[in-house]
Amino acid sequence: MAGMDTPASTTEVIVESLTRAVVEHRLLPGTKLAEQKLADHFGVSRTLVRQALFQLSQNRLIRLEPARGAFVATPSVEEARQVFAVRRMLEIATVRAFVAASTPAKIRALKKHMEAERKAMLGQNVSLRTELLGDFHVRIAQLMGNEVLAQMLGELISRCALITLMYQTSTAAGHSHEEHEGIFNALVAGDEASAVRLMQEHLDNVEAGLMFDRDVPSNDLSMALTASNA
Repeated sequence: MAGMDTPASTTEVIVESLTRAVVEHRLLPGTKLAEQKLADHFGVSRTLVRQALFQLSQNRLIRLEPARGAFVATPSVEEARQVFAVRRMLEIATVRAFVAASTPAKIRALKKHMEAERKAMLGQNVSLRTELLGDFHVRIAQLMGNEVLAQMLGELISRCALITLMYQTSTAAGHSHEEHEGIFNALVAGDEASAVRLMQEHLDNVEAGLMFDRDVPSNDLSMALTASNA
């Protein structure tokens, strides 16, 4: 990682690597993010690590505690409910807008994603499966050409990865994929009412599968980052 061209791009690499570790459920809530360990892993200065951690704190993926350092965030029950509430508002509006602006090219692009998702469901790569299931939601926004919306959804889905990791009873990946198939078919048919209803049910089902009295899991930073390079 040390061979990146600029400090800014190096910081982006650190942010992306840590975000992916969270989304893929390799870096768990409550994990301490030691600056020196991260600096050694990425081959950079602690100043660049500190910049990356600050960016992640702005996205609520980590929390910075005075005199204690940085930790992967542990979303509260109330925060979890608020995140899902915002996702409903954004994603239902996104589905409506996608149907209104749908083109054969956009449908083909979304179909390509669905094919990758189906293939991942048959394989053993849990990280890829998790990534593609989250990307389905972002892809819809991207195909509308709205990068601001896509970025917002990406950040919300990253926070949802922490929430599901803390509170979900099982990965339920199979159910999520089946529900994505239903939403996709409604979008292909141009059936706005069904697409909206299915997206609402999908997000409701994910939230309903959360148990808010679970203990927070823990993990080792080195293990998570090493796994990201595997």
